[in-house]
Amino acid sequence: MDIERLINRHKDAVYRQMIRTCGNRDDAEDALADALMAAFRASDKLRDPANFQAWLARIGTRSCARMRIRERLLKFTSIADLEAKGIEMPSSSPSPDMQAELANLKSCVTGAVESLPDVYREVYLRREIVGDRAEEVASDLGLTIAALKSRLHRARQLMRESLDSGLGCKSLADSID
Repeated sequence: MDIERLINRHKDAVYRQMIRTCGNRDDAEDALADALMAAFRASDKLRDPANFQAWLARIGTRSCARMRIRERLLKFTSIADLEAKGIEMPSSSPSPDMQAELANLKSCVTGAVESLPDVYREVYLRREIVGDRAEEVASDLGLTIAALKSRLHRARQLMRESLDSGLGCKSLADSID
């Protein structure tokens, strides 16, 4: 069995599979290199050369999984090391200023949605907020798809106008006073 010939014939296909498995080209190249080295060392264990591509891909997939585990462990280890040295990690939660701004924004959007006429509000909520499919919403409301799209377009337009005008919104400075 000529292992070099098999490697040359199948490495491109396995590389493409490693890109999908690993998620990026750098990790895919590393996984393929590991797989090729392991395949070369264990070539005497391959019984059927027709299965070489699947065998090489399986080795590469395992290599990719090991890299992911290693990366996760490094994150945990490095954070633990920093905390052990007395270094505080910044909180991932938003600052109080950001929380106030987000609450204000939420209030603005809620006010704009509530100001929509009923015929537009239900369509807007179901399509934009809940994410229901157009066919389902149209069926539930007894509308055609074209009528649903027209109402959704008008609802979006009214939402933009309401948000642009600041109707029902307070600025951060107003909420602090």
